[in-house]
Amino acid sequence: MHRHEDIRLVAENYGQRVLGITPDDRCLSVAKLFFAYGIGNSMFFPLSVGAAAILEPGRPTPELFAERAAAHRATLLFATPAFWGRLLACEVPAAAFGSVRQGVSAGEALPAQMFARVRDRFGIEVLDGIGSTEMLHIYLSNRPGRVHPGSSGTPVPGYDVELRDDAGAVITGFGQPGELYVRGESAATGYWCRAALSRRVFLGEWMRTGDSYVRNEDGTYTCLGRYGDMIKAGGIWVTPSEVEERLLAWPGVAEVAVVAARDADGLEKPVACVVPVPGEKLDAGELIRWCRDGLAAFKRPRAIVEMTELPRTATGKLRRNVLREMVRGVPLEAP
Repeated sequence: MHRHEDIRLVAENYGQRVLGITPDDRCLSVAKLFFAYGIGNSMFFPLSVGAAAILEPGRPTPELFAERAAAHRATLLFATPAFWGRLLACEVPAAAFGSVRQGVSAGEALPAQMFARVRDRFGIEVLDGIGSTEMLHIYLSNRPGRVHPGSSGTPVPGYDVELRDDAGAVITGFGQPGELYVRGESAATGYWCRAALSRRVFLGEWMRTGDSYVRNEDGTYTCLGRYGDMIKAGGIWVTPSEVEERLLAWPGVAEVAVVAARDADGLEKPVACVVPVPGEKLDAGELIRWCRDGLAAFKRPRAIVEMTELPRTATGKLRRNVLREMVRGVPLEAP
């Protein structure tokens, strides 16, 4: 449940003070208007300054959006890591996005390798950030010209964030994982007819996000994933995003998600679900060796599952729970 005031707040805090949106901008968003991310991109932000919104009702394929961006000279392109990955995996001409002055990514963490590949191929600097329906839009973001690849950046003006440990104590140091909490005036007043959940999530001025983060020495924050997505392999916690980042550095990998599967002893082991670049042949042994060479041995995937696409929600978020079911029973390599 949001106040009308929250619309003005997110338009000013993110649309104007981070993106610098002006009446000359033309906004093209992969997320539709019925999502918090999409309604900000295509309604709140452009209408707040008199800019234009390019609305496309069709399924957001790279080919269709390349056509729309070229035809309407889009200047702001809002997408998700899933879309940026599909864009890199297809053959659309880079010139189609020549008018785009800024890319934006949200929904889940954008890997540093994906940021670099989009920049190098299309000349688009993508600002990765994190937001939520509870805060109405993005509250932690990179800034134009000051991107820390692989991070969600720093708090958007009007918001404060902090990390807390399992006991609820605030973490003040660098590199120590904790749950991300956020506060800001655009916070929802609660969930409609869900009082118990509202009490668990909205704690005074603060909202608990359920995301695991670390604070970097430069003041940026890096997402480690949802708390339930961490993998305990060999008694040591493994962050899926770290393994995914390594696999994305392999030229033939377009998208990847790492989840846990249990071995014959019931112990969790990392398994990588990989979408190859069209036309590329992947060798599971090579990919596992690639991970072993660049990561601690216990972090390497114990199996590679090749897929045509990764299961995602309507908002483009990865459905790791579905992947965990899909890899159940997959043969794992011997220790």
